[in-house]
Amino acid sequence: MTYSWILYAGIALVFWGISGVTQKLATNRISSERSFLWFAYAMIAITLVLLVTATLNWHVSRMVFWLAVAGGTLNGLGALTSFKALESGGKASIVISLISLFPLVTVAFAVTVLHETLTVWQAAGVGLAIVAAILLSLEPAASKDSAPPPPGGPSATGRSE
Repeated sequence: MTYSWILYAGIALVFWGISGVTQKLATNRISSERSFLWFAYAMIAITLVLLVTATLNWHVSRMVFWLAVAGGTLNGLGALTSFKALESGGKASIVISLISLFPLVTVAFAVTVLHETLTVWQAAGVGLAIVAAILLSLEPAASKDSAPPPPGGPSATGRSE
């Protein structure tokens, strides 16, 4: 059995890990919609390269075609909403970590729709991922010292402005 898929999965991990930072940096400076448009332009460029360099089988059933279109649409909508989460003030370390738990949705569909089964260890992994999501979403409580002064109240210097 060949395990070349692990290499590709590792490369995807690195690409997506870096893209989380680039998405946050972009949405700090431009709108999520504009950032998504540039993301889409990059996808078009990659598509054009594939069209020129890859041997593709164009004879697929309608169902396979529409499943691929649905997957691409959902991927695009996921990217757009992740950009919006980052633009809305979400920390990259939390937003990207939380949305990277999307395999939990895949696992739920695989078990219920595809009738796949999980081992005890895999189920434990799902449970740990849920715990991780909860822990990642916890924000420290703001202390009185770090809270901004109320409008019209004293400033950091102790004087009203």
